[in-house]
Parts: sequence; C-alpha cells; structure tokens
Amino acid sequence: MQRARVASFNVKNLIGADKEYYKFQQYTEEEYAWKSDWLAEQIVTMDADVVGFQEIFEEAALRDVIEEADEIGEESNEVSVPDRSKRYRKRAIFRKLSYTGYKDAALAFAPNVNDGEAGHRRPGVAILSRFGFEGTPEVIQDLSEPLDIPFQDMGGGDGGHYRISRLSRPIIKARVPMGGDVVTVFNTHLKSKLGEFVRPEAAEFAPEFDLANYDAVGRALGSARAALRRMAEAWVLRGEIVAELKAGHPVIVMGDFNDSEHAVSSEIIAGEKAFKNYSWMLRHNAKASNDRYSREENEQIQEAIGSVQLHSAEKLFVKKSLRDMVYTSAFGGVFESIDQIYLSRHFVPEAGGKFGEMEYFSVLNDHLTDGSHAEAPYNKLASDHGQIMVHLALNDE
Repeated sequence: MQRARVASFNVKNLIGADKEYYKFQQYTEEEYAWKSDWLAEQIVTMDADVVGFQEIFEEAALRDVIEEADEIGEESNEVSVPDRSKRYRKRAIFRKLSYTGYKDAALAFAPNVNDGEAGHRRPGVAILSRFGFEGTPEVIQDLSEPLDIPFQDMGGGDGGHYRISRLSRPIIKARVPMGGDVVTVFNTHLKSKLGEFVRPEAAEFAPEFDLANYDAVGRALGSARAALRRMAEAWVLRGEIVAELKAGHPVIVMGDFNDSEHAVSSEIIAGEKAFKNYSWMLRHNAKASNDRYSREENEQIQEAIGSVQLHSAEKLFVKKSLRDMVYTSAFGGVFESIDQIYLSRHFVPEAGGKFGEMEYFSVLNDHLTDGSHAEAPYNKLASDHGQIMVHLALNDE
C-alpha cells in the first residue's frame, strides 16, 4: 500500500526582493529572506508529496523557497534520523521524522495572463510533485470561446446574460502517477470577494475606490460582480472535473476557493448531493399526481449524481474525528475555511471508492490571528492562509 500526502498552500504574494507587485508593495531583502525562510519551514513541516501553491508571482522565487526547504530538511535529517549503522534505524518514528526532499520532484508553474507591469502584477499558481507528471500539465485561463450565462426574465422573456472570456487566475491541471494509477490534480484560485469596480472612461480610478466619498450601493454592486465571476470560474472548473471523472480518472481538486464549503461556488465545484430516494419524487414531465420516478430510475439517478460528485476532505475528517475547529482564514472576527481539498469518490470507500482512502487531514493554522484584534501582528511576511493536507492510503491495484 502506497501512502501520499497532498497539500494546498496559499503563500501570500511570493515574489523576489525589491519588486513592486501591487502598488507601493514590495519586500526588502530582509523581508524576503524572512518570508522565504518561513515558507520553507512550512514546506518542511508538511513534507507533502504533492503541493498546490497559490499567489506565486515568480517561478524563480518558488524554486528558491523549495531549495531552502531541502537545505533545512536535510539538516534536520542529520540530527533526528539515525544512520544505517544503527540497528534501530527502521523504527517507524524515524520514518515520521525523516524529510524526503524535492531534488527529483517536478514543478509546473502557471503564470497569470493578466500579469502586468510593476505595481500591477497578478499572481499565478503551481503544482510541485515528487511523483512527477504524466504528460505536460495544462493551464486553463483564456477561454477559447467566451462563456455566456443567459438569464430568463421572470415574465418569460430574455433576461440578458453574463459573459466572461478569461478567468481572473489560471487553473492548472496535472496528471500525477499515484498508487498504480494516474490522478488528475486541479489547483485553482478563484476570484476573491474584493469588489470588482468599473473605471469610467478617462477616469483615473473607479469612484467606488474613493472611501472618502463612500458609495455603499456601488460597492455592493462590485461585490455582486465578484461573486458572479467566482461562480462562473467555478463552473468552468466543474466542466473540466466532470470530463475527467467521465473518462474514469480519479480526481483531486485543491486551492483557494475564496469561499466556504457551503457557498454556491464551492457547491458548483463539488457537484450536487443526491437525495436519499427519488422514487417518491414527481417526474419532470409528470402528467398525474402519482407519476413518479421508478425504483430503477432512482438507482440510475443516484449513480449519475454520485459518480461525478466530489467530497470535501475537511468534512470527511470532521465526520471521522468529531472535530469542528478547522479553519484556514481569520479576518474581521470570522474564522472559516476558504482553502479546500476535494476528492472524487475513488478515495471514499463509503461512496464506493476502491482506489484508496483519506487517513488523516492536517491544518497548519497556528500562525493565523484575527486581524480585527487590536494586538494582532501584521502577517505580510507569513501567510494569511492556513495550509491543509490530506493523508492518503492508496491501494496498489
């Protein structure tokens, strides 16, 4: 039986020193050294086989952090892992203390096509894999055809449509050899809840940005635009997921969803949850009050929904451990999980999966503080996200 650890890590604005990423925001050499060291320590602590990174501005900076993690991990091994001359070297505790390293690992980086000049940069995503990749990872951001989402007017007429032609950040799709099969891994970073405001022609900025002339209604519309974009991006990802599942591939989806598990965008990605029984439900084309789905059709519907549904690793863990204190974000007095790892049913035995199962779920969130507290430290140099990781036991067959 092979074991694998799969993690998601929003690093918060990783870029080299003295490079302005957002307006007037950059790292000094000292700040970059501190941030790189903190990120490397987190990577060593996770020691994950596959890591999905978000908010990567430069591949070179990420490679620097991974190299530093290997240096820290190797130093730790020299201290904590006995050499081959010790008869007790095979004890399980030393396997747990040992850091594996990424010298032979594969790294795929997806830059953001919206990336601009200094002060107007936009981050991408990456996947690091000790198992390598099968084929070349695919980047999804510019849509070959604009996505039009039509609306029907309540009176039955045309209600207009919402259109996107490009995602705010790339989705990276990689096929990773794992457990005698190939798992399709998606890493995503959906649009944030920050409002999306329209700058009038010839204006220097959108008026909603001027907080001295606060426009509550205009800012609410900006939030609505952000939510529409986030849900549209979730739907694009959902289409890619379903295609992989219908092709028979196990799927893992990870990343910063910028929404909790029960948000509409997250539910779009995960798919519908089946009712326990459709035999008592009126048919879609019912002609009489007793015109309901048959038992055979109920089984057909259950399988159709279950075969393409994803399962929240966090929820599987909470269900197994009876815990409810998992969070990856703390802001404005709200502690919640906006970073997610979802598993296809191949990893869920109770859903019929035989490929493997999740043994444990880790959250590294001790560095998170509630930013609304007067004494909360500024976390520019750490991350404002917790890191999450699933521990998988994979069947060899």
